[in-house]
Amino acid sequence: MNMSSITVVCIALLGILLFLLGANVTRNRALRGGGNQLPSDPTDRLLIAVRAHGNAAEYIPTMIVLLLVCSALSDSWVIDVLAVAAVFVRYVHAFGMLRSASLATHGPLRDVGAMGTYLVGVALGVTAIVTI
Repeated sequence: MNMSSITVVCIALLGILLFLLGANVTRNRALRGGGNQLPSDPTDRLLIAVRAHGNAAEYIPTMIVLLLVCSALSDSWVIDVLAVAAVFVRYVHAFGMLRSASLATHGPLRDVGAMGTYLVGVALGVTAIVTI
């Protein structure tokens, strides 16, 4: 496997994002101290942090695996483009969620990040299949 430096850096950035979002959950729990650690109010900052991390944990590992598979099958520049796109959409989505006043509402960053995640994920899957 001859993976490009761009793809390696993008995989690392995706991993970093996931761990930073996890650390943000811990930070929010510490700020809360005692009390309700399982909030259900969509405006609660802890719940927003938990869902931002949870959403990233739902998509980032699969994106990383698909990037590794695609890189093992091809050295095409398309893999680099998809890797950069994956980083972009996941960071945009995380930022959009963390900046949101409520999980009950959507904003352009969150929507672009979500739609981009679906498109990049499907593109990675298709790329893996067609490069066999």
